[in-house]
Amino acid sequence: MEAVVAILGLFFLLCVFAGVYATVKVVKAAKRGVDRTVSQARRTVEDTKLRAKQYTQLGPVAEIAELRISLRTSMRATREALDAAASEDASLSESLALFERLSAHGHDVDDDLRRLEAEPDRSRIAARLPELRERTERVTRSADSLRWAIQDRAGRFAEDDLADLDGQIQMEAAALRHWRSERLAEDIDRAADAATGTSTPFGASGPAGPAGAPGASGGARSGAGATAAGPSSERPGKQPGTTAAASAGSGPEAGAGAHAADGHAGGDGVEGTDISGPRALTADDPRLRKTYPWQQDARPENTT
Repeated sequence: MEAVVAILGLFFLLCVFAGVYATVKVVKAAKRGVDRTVSQARRTVEDTKLRAKQYTQLGPVAEIAELRISLRTSMRATREALDAAASEDASLSESLALFERLSAHGHDVDDDLRRLEAEPDRSRIAARLPELRERTERVTRSADSLRWAIQDRAGRFAEDDLADLDGQIQMEAAALRHWRSERLAEDIDRAADAATGTSTPFGASGPAGPAGAPGASGGARSGAGATAAGPSSERPGKQPGTTAAASAGSGPEAGAGAHAADGHAGGDGVEGTDISGPRALTADDPRLRKTYPWQQDARPENTT
């Protein structure tokens, strides 16, 4: 039971503290709002009075009113530009500090002008007015320079951001029109092929040999066969009669085969057929097949 009472008491204290804190915050915010409203109203009234003096009076009083109006207008515009840019650019903290120092000088000049405006001695006004005019122009020129630099900086950032945004939008637009980019790439490739590429006819990739090349090749093959047949007919282990009989029996057939091969090669050479082209796969004629002596069966010596 005591724990429940302690918890309830603590909760009540927290509620009271939160209520007091919220009340203080609301009162301070309302006070700031009232002060701001009063300051704006007082400033408006003073500006109206100064403009009235500027256009209704003559002499040093009108000049003092003009100086105060130009000073207050320049300082107010610079303050608004700094407050608007400082919320987006954290690097303006030093500019804010410099403007606070400049504002102190501006308030001093404005107070001096107000006191000089109420001065009844015209000679005193004429003696102090050139100095105050110079100070006012210096403060106004400094405030204008700072304000213009802030505006140029903001404009530069906006231009860079707009350029980046424009590039991203152009990229997105090109991605949405992807078929145009593909067609353009195809047109570029086709134009490049038409400008630099040449078509090569089929079957003309290599040079053709001379017309006598096939015949010479056939003769070389026949000569190679005859050379191979020569040493083979004199192999050891064979009887002279058997060798002679085999040579005598195979001579006409070998001659006929060589003659047929030479004739076939010579015919190809005369016709001038290009050997580089594809040839039909045909079976060899058994009658024209070349038979070597060692491929025949040896007959016994007692055979007549």
